[in-house]
Amino acid sequence: MKLSKIIEALRAQIITGQDKLDMDIEAAFGSDLMSDMLNRATDGVLLLTGLTNIQVLRSSVISGVSAIVFVRGKQPNEDIISQAATHGIPLLVTTDTMFTSCGKLYEKGLRGIEDKASVQ
Repeated sequence: MKLSKIIEALRAQIITGQDKLDMDIEAAFGSDLMSDMLNRATDGVLLLTGLTNIQVLRSSVISGVSAIVFVRGKQPNEDIISQAATHGIPLLVTTDTMFTSCGKLYEKGLRGIEDKASVQ
């Protein structure tokens, strides 16, 4: 799914990554536990989270996450925004809850990381 379609589906605000609207997202993962994310294959994956600390970005860089959506209207601070821009990771913000966000993306055809292996 293109990042532009994700933005549309979630009525999301794009914070960084305006130049990556054509980015392909292969799957999604919703979590506030970065240790759960680090234990999975997340290259090409969209992370949905309610956490807005720098550890989210560091974990995403390490695991190869392609883009991050902050749910419930959570706003990243300037350090996170700067680091995301440096690493080329688009940041989005939606006012929807994680549950609703994941449901909207699933309804549009984006699947979770457990289905990613079967897609490749």
